[in-house]
Amino acid sequence: MEWPPPAQGARPAGHAIAIPRISLREVQAMKAAVLHEFGGPSKLKYEDFDDPVAGEGEVLVRVAAASINPIDYKMRSGEAQARFPIQFPAILGRDFAGVVRTVGPDVTGFEAGEEVMGLSSKTYAELVAVKATDLIKVPEQMELTTAASLPLVLLTGGQLIRVGTQIKEGETVVITGAVGGVGRSAVRTAKMAGARVIAGVRKRQMDEAKSLGADEILALDDDAAVAKLGFVDAVADTVGHATAEALLAKVKQGGVFASVLGPPANAGMHPTVKIVPVVAKPDAAMLAELAAEVEGGRLTIPVDRMLPLAQAAEGQAAVEKGGIGKVLLLA
Repeated sequence: MEWPPPAQGARPAGHAIAIPRISLREVQAMKAAVLHEFGGPSKLKYEDFDDPVAGEGEVLVRVAAASINPIDYKMRSGEAQARFPIQFPAILGRDFAGVVRTVGPDVTGFEAGEEVMGLSSKTYAELVAVKATDLIKVPEQMELTTAASLPLVLLTGGQLIRVGTQIKEGETVVITGAVGGVGRSAVRTAKMAGARVIAGVRKRQMDEAKSLGADEILALDDDAAVAKLGFVDAVADTVGHATAEALLAKVKQGGVFASVLGPPANAGMHPTVKIVPVVAKPDAAMLAELAAEVEGGRLTIPVDRMLPLAQAAEGQAAVEKGGIGKVLLLA
């Protein structure tokens, strides 16, 4: 490796950690966390893998860090195979930050040595080939580790609001899982739209939620509090299950229930509510806009810990248990 990884272990929520800039030295044999069969975290094997090549319209990036997201362990276990099919051997990972190594044919706007970030696939690796249109340059004052934690949660939260709920100025939206990375991004996007935002969290998260900038905080595990909630224009859901079913009944006729987890089980009982499933897609303009909110301190995505890529299994196990901030893999 060109630089030693930082010390391991838990980090304070939201604590930005600088890592040395990586060089453009040739990677002699790309290493990756590779999945050969469905199963638990131990199925991720740190091993050699064929280097990707930047094709037409693509950029080859030397990865500095990739983040672990819930969809990763769902793909690893096979739970998400219907929605996100993979073929073995497979490299997981959806977002990253790193340094441009080479650019493919017909690529403009990027040069070797530039720091970039984006939503992609196969990011648990030292190298990744990405469509140039899906990349943005890392904001000047942002560390690569911070950048690596952002693309999927920013785009999922932003699209949950803008594509899913399509909330407008003055309307009211409940955002569930509001202290999570996607929830935080959704709260900020809704506030940017001028909406009245109700942040849905657990009772134990009420104090933490005060920093989100929401207009109101709702304890979703307090049945009495949920029962008192009046009708709202929309719900942006990131938690599903019984919570989603209860809140669906609070959406006014003609309102919208948008979710990253699919329709609630009782969706058929509320035919006047529009159900909108949301799956994050690359959107460089939105990513740049929301990354600027992070750079400006108006949105924070807490990072819990950083681990070397070789410990991808350990990182996924920690994320799957829940209750922590982002976990990053340093390549």
